[in-house]
Amino acid sequence: MWAVALRTVRDPEEAADALQDAFISAFRAASNFRAESQVTTWLHRIVVNACLDRVRRRQSRPTVPLADTSHQEPAVPRDSMAERETRLVIKQALQQLPEEQRVPIVLVDVEGYSVAETAQLLGIAEGTVKSRCARGRAKLAKLLGYLRNPSIESDVPTHESKRGEGR
Repeated sequence: MWAVALRTVRDPEEAADALQDAFISAFRAASNFRAESQVTTWLHRIVVNACLDRVRRRQSRPTVPLADTSHQEPAVPRDSMAERETRLVIKQALQQLPEEQRVPIVLVDVEGYSVAETAQLLGIAEGTVKSRCARGRAKLAKLLGYLRNPSIESDVPTHESKRGEGR
């Protein structure tokens, strides 16, 4: 539940508050649970709703945009620092997605829920989950395309390529 909340609201304090709100809501609504789904599915839906409520409330408050700190060089994850940087870049790219695309992608691709489970959690059709994931993945591919082939350098020739050219 914590991972879903944290990835949905992207702020540990907000996630903790959303999780607390969700569990209070679940406690109050426990008598209304109809056992049409698993308890975990029901709880996840309550957590997602609490997170989305917090995101909506936060969007209504004025915010100050952060400076663009992204870099355009490919990151080669060969050490823990590079792996952390890559995770941060991916997290920043996820943050650029609209909420309606980010949440299904987090649930399906990060948390490992099936499309059917995600549809049930979000209260939308499976086809809607698939299309939102596809549109979000396409945007992520554009934002993170430079990470795909870190071994391919730009058009600048290397010393090895010069040696084979008539030397």
